[in-house]
Amino acid sequence: MIPLGLYVHLPWCVSRCPYCDFNAHAARAFDESRYAAALCAQLRRSDGAQPLSSVFFGGGTPSRFSPAAIARILDAVRTRYVCTDDLEVSLEANPESADRAKFQAYREAGVTRLSIGVQSFAAAALRALGRAHGPDDAWRAVADARDAGVGRINIDLMYGLPGQTTAAALADLRRALDAGAEHLSWYQLTLEPGTPFARRPPALPDGDAVWEMQRAGEALLRGAGFEQYEVSAWCRDGAVCRHNINYWEYGDYIGIGAGACGKRTGASGAVYRTRQIAEPEAWMAAAERGADGARTSCTPAVRRFEFLLGALRLRTGFAWELFEARTGCAAHALEAGLREARAQDLVEETPGRLRASARGWRYLDDLCALFLPSADGPRA
Repeated sequence: MIPLGLYVHLPWCVSRCPYCDFNAHAARAFDESRYAAALCAQLRRSDGAQPLSSVFFGGGTPSRFSPAAIARILDAVRTRYVCTDDLEVSLEANPESADRAKFQAYREAGVTRLSIGVQSFAAAALRALGRAHGPDDAWRAVADARDAGVGRINIDLMYGLPGQTTAAALADLRRALDAGAEHLSWYQLTLEPGTPFARRPPALPDGDAVWEMQRAGEALLRGAGFEQYEVSAWCRDGAVCRHNINYWEYGDYIGIGAGACGKRTGASGAVYRTRQIAEPEAWMAAAERGADGARTSCTPAVRRFEFLLGALRLRTGFAWELFEARTGCAAHALEAGLREARAQDLVEETPGRLRASARGWRYLDDLCALFLPSADGPRA
């Protein structure tokens, strides 16, 4: 059976960060009760026949929601779905919007994993990123989460920041290691289309400098006992994020809340995607009248590409058996792209498995582009 996750989008932030292209909406106040009720109504209409293995509260800033609201939503989840005994419940939090008591109340509501949006422990970097917290807030938030007894803690960190040096990037990583988190999401700042940073780009380190940060950071993390299991995900002691692995392995997930996306596989093997209305007020109005967003079907070519786009991000790659089970397509459908990938030394093959080679890992976008559904798509 294909694993099933639930993504819950909580869209409000105190302010928008200039690099963010998520469906986030700046607001000092919002109607928490109405939004939670709309989420619960959408949950009651969802198909509860399949066991649920993970829940992820993303945003926005989910930690702006009260523990009572999170508990209300999780109660609706448990009422509608049979949940696995080891249900993983992740919640994103910003350092300025939570403390030890709040984290403890989240844990009591059922949250098993916190992802804390630190981004940097350096004051100048945080100012450049438009973050609402300072270094002391970040350190306190991680310590509070640990003291609250939350099972797993992730720290979000970025590198390649405005004016950042390799020494500064490594200092951020060392600070995160000192904080005791067992999972790190460590990713390069990118200028996403439509964001303020894309319109008015800051002075960023050049490509060579960023490559040096990446290589030095990877060596530091490996030396600290961390394993890179996905492009931007590092963990120790088996602290992988199962909800995100389900995305990368083309599992199924329900998306509820403003702008949330979902992916489901029908009994016939057909795959379809759902997308909710992005604007929160419009989404609440639609949810209240029983509307559940748009639904589109995925062609076989799209299914193949989407699978590879996620699975090739994993260090271990994927089994061909999983590819065929999740996409409903035979492996030979990828032969044209595979020939070119082999010729360029972008993949490694073992019996029954495929993964990106060391070169393919470095040029992952180019590797994935070889399998674009459009025949006139970009080539590596």
